Amino acid sequence: MGRRWIFDGHIAGIGTTSGLRAVVGMWQESPFGTFSDVMVQEPSGHRLLLAPSADVAGFIASTYSFDEVRMVDVAAGLSGGALAVDAGPLAIQAVTGARTYLGSALKALPRRLAVHPRWLSAVSPLAALAARGARTYGTAGSGRAEFYGVTDLHHVTSAVVSWEGADAGALAPIRPAVTFGFSSVPPKPSVARVRTTVLEA
Repeated sequence: MGRRWIFDGHIAGIGTTSGLRAVVGMWQESPFGTFSDVMVQEPSGHRLLLAPSADVAGFIASTYSFDEVRMVDVAAGLSGGALAVDAGPLAIQAVTGARTYLGSALKALPRRLAVHPRWLSAVSPLAALAARGARTYGTAGSGRAEFYGVTDLHHVTSAVVSWEGADAGALAPIRPAVTFGFSSVPPKPSVARVRTTVLEA
């Protein structure tokens, strides 16, 4: 294996009744420092990346698939059970709730094991059964392999979402699954504590 990139933080998956779906990455530790990014899939299927810098946009766009990339100021954070996102055309105000049953099971695992690429490669078929559309291991763009080590998971219970200044509709399941890469987020809106490891072959 060649280079290794590690991203530590949270991923939120939000769906709306209009069909707009958003995946928000909030990274406390990464090769690019602390930053947030958003992947948006419109009802038409059009996929957009909202990224805060050219370096971040370049890396993410070479790892995932998008129809459009926009560089915008991205502010996203979790505090006291509230998720707030302000990213160019997208704004989200959401409330997180109880830990999911799957989150409780994941939290019980030793973190060192839960984020290890070998473990994630082995359990990926089980992850797909536990959360439809989700995978913990797969191939990505530019000859890379990617591993998602989720160590906690909470429901999103309500959300107000606007896109291009218009109401995007009420909170809804993330259906159809997003198609930025080999894995989607769980169908039910949620926030995951995650370590993402990207390896270059």
